[in-house]
Amino acid sequence: METPCGCEETETSTEPSKHRTGRWKRLTFKIVLSYHGGTFDGWQKQPGLHTVQGIVEHFLGRFVDENKAKQLKEKSMPVEGCAVVAGRTDKGVTALQQVCSFYTWRKDVKCEDIKDTINKAVPGKLRALHVAEVGRVFHPNFAAKWRRYFYILPLNDNEESIISSSESDWTRTSDGEEDDQINRLPEGDEKEQQQTFSHVNEDDSPDIVGLKRRSFSVSKVDQLLRELEGKTLSYKMFARDTKASRSIGPPTECFMFHARAAETKLPSDTEDYAYLQRVMCVELVANRFLRKMVRVLVATAIREAAAGADDDALIKLMDATCRRATAPPAPPDGLCLVNVGYEEFKQEFCFIR
Repeated sequence: METPCGCEETETSTEPSKHRTGRWKRLTFKIVLSYHGGTFDGWQKQPGLHTVQGIVEHFLGRFVDENKAKQLKEKSMPVEGCAVVAGRTDKGVTALQQVCSFYTWRKDVKCEDIKDTINKAVPGKLRALHVAEVGRVFHPNFAAKWRRYFYILPLNDNEESIISSSESDWTRTSDGEEDDQINRLPEGDEKEQQQTFSHVNEDDSPDIVGLKRRSFSVSKVDQLLRELEGKTLSYKMFARDTKASRSIGPPTECFMFHARAAETKLPSDTEDYAYLQRVMCVELVANRFLRKMVRVLVATAIREAAAGADDDALIKLMDATCRRATAPPAPPDGLCLVNVGYEEFKQEFCFIR
């Protein structure tokens, strides 16, 4: 297996600075957040939109030191904190353990104060799970060694399936939880199980499988994704609106630690929960992800599986010269940023093996 590019040892001290002077005197806090994607217009703060960053920074404003507050007021700017995040999520994408940081020169700020303040912002939709004082050198993005995404997609057996292409059907899957480890079905059983999948995105972009229902094998999607494991590849064809990154290494190269797909069943949204909805789960762990990379990668894997492509089809697409070679992004519903790792990746802790 290759060594992930850009994963050199980085100063990630979580120990708070003591007996420091000058610029080292400030307090830095690591904040672990959980939020419901359907409630927000993504992470990044944008004028007129209800974003996670906008809400968090607004409420962190009460912990800003006096000098910074004065400077902001002189510029007729709102008194807000600055939250640096491990990775921005798109509109509709949920996060279980997103990581951000905030610093202040005030000495009276306590971890519990920050946690309680954020938890009062949007009750039931945004929650600070943990707040800790860390060293000044801690950076939630550059210090992270890996990120884990988990995707839950409903499956259709036939045209009479209860799952349609409407937004409401997709939204139901985003709240499903699977506590037990998900294992693949025996290979012989999966070969005979052909699935169908259909959806139209919110922005009326084409359906990810070509504007019509297509059958595919979950095991084939798994085979396509497994080919990406242990390799440093350029995912520029699987990104959208990507700009050059300031992080270490080439701007479009990512190292994929883990890429798997499996089928399981989740209780459906019915009165007695008697019906078990068949879903495909996709787990991706990489040192970094480009913008919309997860959604495009999954959509393309489904398209290639439906077409019966070779197992290395996704790798061959890396050499394409136009992003039209890959599929439009899959919908954000059902996609979740599970956690961000600051220690070495351990595959035994993955959901899908």
